[in-house]
Amino acid sequence: MKMFTKNKLITGSALLVALSFSQQIKAQEVISIEQAVENTLKNNLNIKQAAFSASLSEENVRQSKNALLPTVNGTVNQSMQWGRSQQVSGLFENTQNYNLSPNLSTNVSLFGGGTKINQIRQNKILLAANQTNVDKVKNDLILQVVTAYLQVLNNQDQVKATQQQLDVANSTLKREQALLDVGNKTLADISQAKSQAATAELNLTNAQNQLTISYLTLGQLMEIQPPMTFKVQAPLVNELNNIQNTYVPSDIYKQALSTFPDIKLAELNSKAAEKAIDVAKGGFFPQISLGGGLGSAYYYQFNSNFPTSKFTNQLSDNFGQYVSMGISIPIFNGFTTRSSVRKAKITWMQRKTDEQISKNNLIKVINQAVADLNAAQSRYSSTQNAFQAQKDAFYVIDQRYNVGLVNSLDYSTAQTNRNKAEIDFILAKYDLLFRAKVIDYYLGKQIVF
Repeated sequence: MKMFTKNKLITGSALLVALSFSQQIKAQEVISIEQAVENTLKNNLNIKQAAFSASLSEENVRQSKNALLPTVNGTVNQSMQWGRSQQVSGLFENTQNYNLSPNLSTNVSLFGGGTKINQIRQNKILLAANQTNVDKVKNDLILQVVTAYLQVLNNQDQVKATQQQLDVANSTLKREQALLDVGNKTLADISQAKSQAATAELNLTNAQNQLTISYLTLGQLMEIQPPMTFKVQAPLVNELNNIQNTYVPSDIYKQALSTFPDIKLAELNSKAAEKAIDVAKGGFFPQISLGGGLGSAYYYQFNSNFPTSKFTNQLSDNFGQYVSMGISIPIFNGFTTRSSVRKAKITWMQRKTDEQISKNNLIKVINQAVADLNAAQSRYSSTQNAFQAQKDAFYVIDQRYNVGLVNSLDYSTAQTNRNKAEIDFILAKYDLLFRAKVIDYYLGKQIVF
């Protein structure tokens, strides 16, 4: 008896917490699955991180294009020199000299084995890959939102079902107590009824706690901090009746190949790795560059017996220009270029393998998704029939129990069977709905209820 009281206090406290949460979400905003997805795509930080990576790739493309432009550099060199030095007269004197040499130079690469051009092409592919990765992150989050959303709906129905079960258990306990008071029931019957009520109360507490957790999970995907300020909208009743059951995995796969971002991302990574081979091969070719520049100089000697020309005059007198062309021919560099090409080829083969793995995984998960949908439809039909049968059976037992034709143990067993059948039916209902939405996910359809 003391154990029951203690358990009741514990479950009662948890019940108050869950009920407090339920009160918080009353009269709050009701969001649809489309709104949940929209909020997630707008607020989730994983998407922002992926977008930053795409922005960096865009800057890489811009920089690789700018690398084709000539370089222009200006320099100004100054120096001071002092000490003994031989003069024109042949004598050594202590002198102090100042030199100023301004220069402006430019250089442009005329040929580099196509390295820079191929780098631009590779960076463009990498940009497309990172942009596709943003779509992949969004796509993955959509499935997570659908899963979390349906879990909330499932747990809400679980709470309703367990609350009804607790109401029945409490009514039974109250009736048993009244019968005990007039001598028509034994303490064993009361103990059985109390046990049933305690179990129902614990089930309700667990269901409410699971509901709280599922709301937190969905809210976290939308980057909403507790307390949760929304409720979810249940699907229409006819939603389950409109589920298609004639899907062909190969047809879904063909459509997914052109729309599923995971496949597109794998293909772009393969193309980028292939272009990296051309970049590496550029090291085998000569590098030809053209340069030019202009410069001048100013010279001043302190304590000199000879006059120093003016600054502007010296700059004019010493002004000069030059043009240069250089060629660098790779002869031997420790097989560095050859090694780079080989590694690039290996990386390309890895990316091609990754691409094939992605396609193989896609057909596997689509086959599994179709099989899961068919199984979920069968399970839904079976649990629906089982629940209806258990409800009918419990109704008969309840009627007979009220007139004393069934003992409390048989009544409790019938009630437990009915409760389990209802929970199984709820789970099967949302499992079927989820499996159907997974198919829509692979078909690239918008997830709606």
